[in-house]
Amino acid sequence: MNSPAEAGPNPVRVTRSCNRLTVRERPRPNSLITDCHVHIQPFQLMLSSQALELMKKHQPDFDRVLEFTRSPKAFLNYMDEVGLDRAVLINAAAPDVTGFPAGLNPLAAEYANENPRRLLSCGSFHPRYSTNAMADIDEIVRLGLRLIKIHPPHQLFYPNDYLEGLKELELLYRAAQSNGIPIMFHTGTSIFPGARSRYGDPIYLDDVAVDFPDLKILLAHGGRPLWMDTAFFLVRRHANVYLDISSIPPAHLLQYFPRLEEIAHKTLFGSDWPGPGVRDLKQALDSFRALPLSAETQRLILGQVALTIWPD
Repeated sequence: MNSPAEAGPNPVRVTRSCNRLTVRERPRPNSLITDCHVHIQPFQLMLSSQALELMKKHQPDFDRVLEFTRSPKAFLNYMDEVGLDRAVLINAAAPDVTGFPAGLNPLAAEYANENPRRLLSCGSFHPRYSTNAMADIDEIVRLGLRLIKIHPPHQLFYPNDYLEGLKELELLYRAAQSNGIPIMFHTGTSIFPGARSRYGDPIYLDDVAVDFPDLKILLAHGGRPLWMDTAFFLVRRHANVYLDISSIPPAHLLQYFPRLEEIAHKTLFGSDWPGPGVRDLKQALDSFRALPLSAETQRLILGQVALTIWPD
């Protein structure tokens, strides 16, 4: 059986040279299949019993998910099973809604260190729960986290609230911009108890895109199911704004974004697994591949765009 470092949909090739074994790394295609939105978080730290019950209700294989949160090796093996090269491991502190506490960034970094090429770490920042914003931001940079997740409907603020005095957000955006760390924002609604979906309107990211033009901004879920047109506008309007299609049922994707091929060069595949409504990661991949999209569009969305944001 392959070791985690060697495992993957493309096997390691071994050749003989001068009577000795020469191990040649798995070939690096110009497009590695990347899921930019997988929730591998310490669910045992989810303090809200309501949020935990919601996850269990919508994920029949929850015990296996818990195993993956404890064992990166087990999750890497699962990635091999479903044909996934890389996964971005979403992490978002939201004590008011899901119960996830602040301070999880070291755990996120430690988990991804099992195989940093395949497991891309995501940090979290909650400006209202940070007692020392600069120290928390410095930690994200020091740990080498590859992404930062902001969840306005769960963290209960607008992304542009730095204009209203929430200066910790401005500090975060400036640091992320200068260090080349993209930020993903939840856009659209949330069904978790206590969530306030009005904060998920992507229009408030227009200010962020204008004020921080070198910050890569990822619109998680494309504003679904209310603000898809706004998300599409922002992706076309701003060079630094990208679309993450996670949690959008593939059967509805082209209804929500009928001109998706126009922005394929700025669109990333994401599943939102094992979140509500996404029961199986392989099914999510297969359903996307079954859509009537050109081969080039599929190549871009399934991996090539992600490689421009997180080079291999």
